[in-house]
Amino acid sequence: MTTTFQLYRNNFRQLVLTDAQGAAHVDVRPVRAFPIQSPDAGISLVKENGAEVAWIDHINDLPEAIRNLIDEELEGREFMPEIAKILSVTSFATPCTWHVQTDRGDTRFVLKGDEDIRRIGKESLLIADNHGIHFLIRNMFEIDKHSRKILDRFL
Repeated sequence: MTTTFQLYRNNFRQLVLTDAQGAAHVDVRPVRAFPIQSPDAGISLVKENGAEVAWIDHINDLPEAIRNLIDEELEGREFMPEIAKILSVTSFATPCTWHVQTDRGDTRFVLKGDEDIRRIGKESLLIADNHGIHFLIRNMFEIDKHSRKILDRFL
């Protein structure tokens, strides 16, 4: 396994990428090409202006130290709780408040309208709350029966 760049954090906690030619790119940011369907594949390292400085086919192909830096940066920048169960909704008309169980704990959020539930592929849903936070349902067909009944009323 050969990596054509080095990656480290500077004193300002910014990621610095040094490419194969020795050029240092300060404050690079990882961006997933397919954050839901393939979160570990297709990661671009871009500068603040969006210019790509490196492409990673698969994060598991990287040395552990670089992989950890990228994972840490992505976790700090991406916040998308995954809904495991829909506990209740206040109404089947919008706006309404959803009480859900996520991979980050129980929470409540307001769904403004049916258009805030978007299908991603055949089985995934992305739900935006009134504050712009996105909640993911990875597979709507594998969620429990009670949650599925609630979802069916909104889809």
